[in-house]
Amino acid sequence: MKLNKLLVAGTAALAISAAWGGSAVAQETTSSIRGTVTDESGAPISGASVSIINEDTGFSRTLTTSSNGQFSVRNLPVGGNYVVTVESAGFQGERLENLGLELGTSANLTFDLAEEAGGDEIVIVAQRTVGADLATGPSAVFDIETLENAPAINRDLKDVVRIDPRVYLDESFAESIQCAGANPRFNSLTVDGIRLNDNFGLNSNGYPTERIPFSYDAIEQVAVELAPFDVEYGSFTACNINAVTKSGTNEFHGGVFFDYTNDSLRGDEAGDREIDNGDFDEYRYGINVGGPIIQDKLFFFAAYEYQEGSDLFGNNTPTGKGITDAEWDEIVDIAQSVYGYTPAGLPTSLTNEDEKLLLKLDWNINDFHRASFTYNYNDGFSNSPSDGDPDELPELNHFYQRGATLNSYAGSVYSDWTENLSTEFRVSYIDLDNLQDPIGGLTDQIGEVQINVGDTTVYLGPDDSRHANELNYELWTYKGKADYAWNDHLFTVGIEREEFSVFNLFVQENQSEVRFDNIANFRSGLANRLIYESAAGTNDVNDGAAEFGYEITTLYAQDDWQVTDKLNLTLGLRGEFYTSDDKPAFNQNF
Repeated sequence: MKLNKLLVAGTAALAISAAWGGSAVAQETTSSIRGTVTDESGAPISGASVSIINEDTGFSRTLTTSSNGQFSVRNLPVGGNYVVTVESAGFQGERLENLGLELGTSANLTFDLAEEAGGDEIVIVAQRTVGADLATGPSAVFDIETLENAPAINRDLKDVVRIDPRVYLDESFAESIQCAGANPRFNSLTVDGIRLNDNFGLNSNGYPTERIPFSYDAIEQVAVELAPFDVEYGSFTACNINAVTKSGTNEFHGGVFFDYTNDSLRGDEAGDREIDNGDFDEYRYGINVGGPIIQDKLFFFAAYEYQEGSDLFGNNTPTGKGITDAEWDEIVDIAQSVYGYTPAGLPTSLTNEDEKLLLKLDWNINDFHRASFTYNYNDGFSNSPSDGDPDELPELNHFYQRGATLNSYAGSVYSDWTENLSTEFRVSYIDLDNLQDPIGGLTDQIGEVQINVGDTTVYLGPDDSRHANELNYELWTYKGKADYAWNDHLFTVGIEREEFSVFNLFVQENQSEVRFDNIANFRSGLANRLIYESAAGTNDVNDGAAEFGYEITTLYAQDDWQVTDKLNLTLGLRGEFYTSDDKPAFNQNF
């Protein structure tokens, strides 16, 4: 390896909590149940039979309590309608119904069995839903009820996580999420274990795509966690936003939505100022459905969403930017008659699009093994003027479409080999093609042309930053983790690896940038400045591209020790290793 650098030599954390706290995990997609079975005097009951059934999917597990009366089940799907039944010879049984599990949490239960009197009676416990019990550190979990009832007019997770008072949405920065005042680029977003961050750092919204890359209706639960103590947390220093998607059940379920607006439904005055909204229609619709493929065995869930909207540039007119219609008409005439180029007009609104699709399969292989697969697709763009300040008038071909096409795949297998040993294996892949294309395309006729008209600059042709602009990347991630319960300890060991490869081409003014001091000079071809850029030495723009990759390998181990019913200790060690075989190309001229 030409570069082998230990980024984090070791991170150790000792967490003490005054309650039985189940660990929460950054890339966790499951939940767990831990509990204690005692008699009425508080003495532990060993060998008691514990049955756990998800009545929505038919998934079930049966196990026995240890010598200290404890039991633990991991890798359980979140949400659900769980029933827990405890039975032991000589005691009345107890049954807990309608138990809902939360993302990354451990539902901690206590059963106090009364001595058997006149028969083997099962006591029905009142309906109950487990509250959040995350790793040590500030955290919040939002379940399906919150997601469905929140006023999420933007159909974005941001509409929900902003309920947390430690989260602030910066309206001036694409509504980016600030956690406890930290820079939004230090956050992490994972969905079904897939890290959907803005890996190249081009977007202000924190997503790799122009908008949220999955349908809002596809989300089952989402957690926001700051400063957690757990070895599985990594790749963020602000907050981790972790979401899991819905799954199919034995009953078909789903929903549809539609919303619409147009220019007549938007205000056109701000005080004494009139605003031209252009002429536009904007609509959005979606559908989601889930259900069984094979009863109790194989399930599906799908969510589709489409949006066609408008980007508004109401004052992108000659008078709105400080020149006359006659001056604009003269510039158009010169461009056509002298240079053979036809400007494409001055847009005040442009149509944008966004399409999302999420498909998920869940397979109950048997009572001890289950698997899931998630595919996510998003293709969307918006329109932007590269130069759109109050003293800048860009024609249509100077606008560009900004967005991305995302395809992501994730597969996971969860196994309980014994009552003490469970494992999780996951593989995911992301492919992203970034979009930075001039609306009028690139031609040999013209690069970027600037004409000064008084205090206003008129722009013709594709803008200088879109002359040679291409970005795409791939990200593979692998995870293997094992949990082993022994007496009062839950040991965790794991390894994760990310393999990132990127191609980035960005050469400005590759088709030239020409500036004119006034309209007369534009007519006569007298430029005051000409800029041209390409790869040094070869003049081949592709030689100016960056193409490289790197890998991050993570190892961790942890002991979650339940010292007493009121005291829990967590001790862990995590190391991250960065490697790369690539280095920048040598430039002889530098």
